[in-house]
Amino acid sequence: MQTVLVADDEAKIVDLVAAYLEASGYRVLRAYEGRGALELFRTRSPDCLVLDLNMPGLDGLSLAREIRRSSEVPILFLTARAEEVDRILGLELGADDYVTKPFSPRELVARVRAVLRRAVPRPQERPSILSGGGLELDGPKRSLSQDGRPVALTTVQFDILALLMGEPGRVWSRLEILEAAQAGSHEGYERTVDAHIKNLRKALGDDSEHPAYIETVRGVGYRFIEEGR
Repeated sequence: MQTVLVADDEAKIVDLVAAYLEASGYRVLRAYEGRGALELFRTRSPDCLVLDLNMPGLDGLSLAREIRRSSEVPILFLTARAEEVDRILGLELGADDYVTKPFSPRELVARVRAVLRRAVPRPQERPSILSGGGLELDGPKRSLSQDGRPVALTTVQFDILALLMGEPGRVWSRLEILEAAQAGSHEGYERTVDAHIKNLRKALGDDSEHPAYIETVRGVGYRFIEEGR
């Protein structure tokens, strides 16, 4: 049974989300402020986190930043902030998806199920080992190395890189990348994909102005640079 940590300073929201998740077969850990959620994360190792952005003591963004220092566990933000800048900031911190309040509990459960499914790829979807530019991506092991050194990526970042490396030189539109990586909502998809690409470049130490791996094709999308080009 997979475990989901739900953290929100409104007890009624935590109880509502927990009830729907438990009815769907998940074990639920409850937290009502950020530091308590961090302690539960460290001691109980949940499979997924649903975090409110506005929590006392340690807010959701700060909590996600702390968790991303040591873990790529799926994170879904639950927030009353509907502004695009807040959603993009969350994605840039490594969140996998977000749901804005007021929300449908059934939709939230569906999104939790989706991020957990992406975190454990089905065997038939696993790509072969891909390499290029000093990178080696092992699909079955879900691992990446750069010049022999391991590189940590979130699930979405890994899926995007696997897509791009699978066909070096091919230009992928942002919508194609979003759909292939199942990278969350289609709302504002261009900014969503751009945020994931920015994080991926940061993980690889890639310069967007003089890229070694991922090139921006203006007005179209992105591609993995062919070796020897």
